[in-house]
Amino acid sequence: MNSQNKKNLLEICAASLEDCLTAQTGGADRIELNAALALGGLTPSHGLLREARQALRIPIIVMIRPRPAGFCYSASEFVVMQRDVELALANGADGIAFGVLLEDGSIDNARCAQIIKQAEGREAVFHRAFDVTPEPLAALDQLMDLGVTRVMTSGQESNAYNGAANIAHYIRRAARRIQILPAGGINRFTLADVLSRTGCKQVHASLSTMKHDASTRARPHISFSSAGFVSEEHYTATSLEAVRELRRLLSSTG
Repeated sequence: MNSQNKKNLLEICAASLEDCLTAQTGGADRIELNAALALGGLTPSHGLLREARQALRIPIIVMIRPRPAGFCYSASEFVVMQRDVELALANGADGIAFGVLLEDGSIDNARCAQIIKQAEGREAVFHRAFDVTPEPLAALDQLMDLGVTRVMTSGQESNAYNGAANIAHYIRRAARRIQILPAGGINRFTLADVLSRTGCKQVHASLSTMKHDASTRARPHISFSSAGFVSEEHYTATSLEAVRELRRLLSSTG
């Protein structure tokens, strides 16, 4: 199983070609490509993947998640996931991020094994579905046995800063048989603490800023989003300054 990288590695989650290019320019080492980051990340379009693959020099991990709200999927949803894995790998993905659970929140071994087999030796990343498993150490052992490349986790807390002690435990438990990728609320304020308390060599971050699109201003009473979302005039995009700063901090502690 791959070990943690010797260099402190920065993975950025991105939801557009502009995000991808910004992250690469800022010094990201790897992209996790998504759609709908406000929903926790869903499977991106193949058009976006193809354009990103053509434009980027760094690896791309494609999110395979057919819907928001949990990770126990119906038969039809799982068929779509399998097809999305097939198409992602055919269109240049260096790996896939996925997570499939049973109704009780434990790892769905059979379905995860099918996805990993489809990955055909490319990176198979178990995303933060891990953070809702009721027995995380047992889940980690299962994922190691399945041959998962990497587990993304906040340490089963709301963010990696709060879950750092648990993440450190997972890294010791993994003993280099699987990579542990801290994720959740990592930024320039929390990075040093997460690094020092976990001993990790890579982090996942969503470093966004708010952008403005005034094209809906003439009809402000019309909304195309669900309640709770930002106004139709605003959307999030990757912040070049934030990526550069986190890259600088990671390099200075390497």
